[in-house]
Amino acid sequence: MPMLDPLAAMTDAFTSFLFGRVESTRLPVRTSTGQAQAVYLPTAAPGLGDSGVIIGREVYSGKGYIYDPFQLYGQQLPAPHWLVLGESGNGKSALEKTYVLRQLRFRDRQVVVLDAQGEDGVGEWNLIAKALGFTPIRLDPMAALDGGIKLNPLDPAITLTGQLALLRTIIEVAMGRGLDERSGFALKVAHAYVIDTITDRQPILTDIVERLRHPMADSAEAMNVDIDDVRAWGLDVALVLDRLVDGDLRGMFDGPTTVGIDLDAPLIVFDLSHIDRNSIAMPILMAIVGVWLEHTWIRPDRRKRIFLVEEAWHIINSPFVAQLFQRLLKFGRRLGLSFVAVVHHLSDVVDGAAAKEAAAILKMASTRTIYAQKADEARATGRVLGLPRWAVEIIPTLTPGIAVWDVNGNVQVVKHLITEAERPLVFTDRAMTETSQEQAAEVAAEAEAEAEARAKAHAEAQVALRKQLADDAVA
Repeated sequence: MPMLDPLAAMTDAFTSFLFGRVESTRLPVRTSTGQAQAVYLPTAAPGLGDSGVIIGREVYSGKGYIYDPFQLYGQQLPAPHWLVLGESGNGKSALEKTYVLRQLRFRDRQVVVLDAQGEDGVGEWNLIAKALGFTPIRLDPMAALDGGIKLNPLDPAITLTGQLALLRTIIEVAMGRGLDERSGFALKVAHAYVIDTITDRQPILTDIVERLRHPMADSAEAMNVDIDDVRAWGLDVALVLDRLVDGDLRGMFDGPTTVGIDLDAPLIVFDLSHIDRNSIAMPILMAIVGVWLEHTWIRPDRRKRIFLVEEAWHIINSPFVAQLFQRLLKFGRRLGLSFVAVVHHLSDVVDGAAAKEAAAILKMASTRTIYAQKADEARATGRVLGLPRWAVEIIPTLTPGIAVWDVNGNVQVVKHLITEAERPLVFTDRAMTETSQEQAAEVAAEAEAEAEARAKAHAEAQVALRKQLADDAVA
């Protein structure tokens, strides 16, 4: 320890005796956040664990991002359901497809996809289904007339209560309003009569329409009303159901359920691409498929099931269809069902006729993935989903393949990674890549040719360099 100057030591001692000990003060340091970030090292938010499906990489930390609702349920997730948002061309389709492919690597997983988007005359999931050895279930009114796929709303596998609820939903969606008591009564007695009297085959919609047009006297006497009144009450109901029997949707639902639909296959794809997405047929179709699956597919067998719905606004935006799916989500949660809804804009559903039902479904979706949106849409999405301000601000700046993930309040920015083996199966829809499969192959071939050219040029440069060194050595 260095010795103090005697005079300085005496001065310090005398000052301390008179005034007490004097502590030196440290002047404040003024700096900017840009400079301070070199002092205070960044830390990354914790991940979701290391068990499940690999999604990609967390952007800011570079850590791997792993997500699986079945692994997280009950610990970090109150519900296994998932909402995917974003404008076309930003990566929603690629995420869904790779997620399904990776989930199917687990032997206890099973996936049903409602494929509402088509390309080249088939659904966009057609290539994946074929690659895995499965044939999509194509629901097409024209094909159904020639022996195509049929789904019977009166299938005995569906409970009587479920059948009646499904019939009401079909009618209410088509009419755009709820059934009044009189029409509901006419439908109820027609359904009860058909179920009681037809025992040698599956009852079909034609039987219901026929009984609505020609009600039995017993039905009227039971309520002490005139039979003509019962016929009048059921007329509108009969006209709506007639559309499924003899109208533009005929063939798909007016016969026994097609034999041979394998509900035990790991992947089941319902191809809805031949149905006009903007017509009333789409929500009716989704309601029928959803209820049919509820009663024939979901079973307490410990399998983990994923129900992925493209163009899900057809479900969430209809009060009557949304009520059916809301019940399905509550029921399926106890039996290992994860519902995945894919929607372009949240405003498509929260401002619609089914705002109350949409809010209930969104509340059950504990996982939200948001791809790039315009600033106004991002702010609206942030308000509805309760996203932090920093996440709302970066949503409009996200590039394709990068999304904000909100897993029950754990918000991170994730870059989705695709393997070379998955790439040919994923980049086939124009909504994502604006290129067809053939164009994607051309791009890959051009990249390969360019790489070969660079390698050849590098080799030639190495030969020239060695020759130059040899010549210099001789000289």
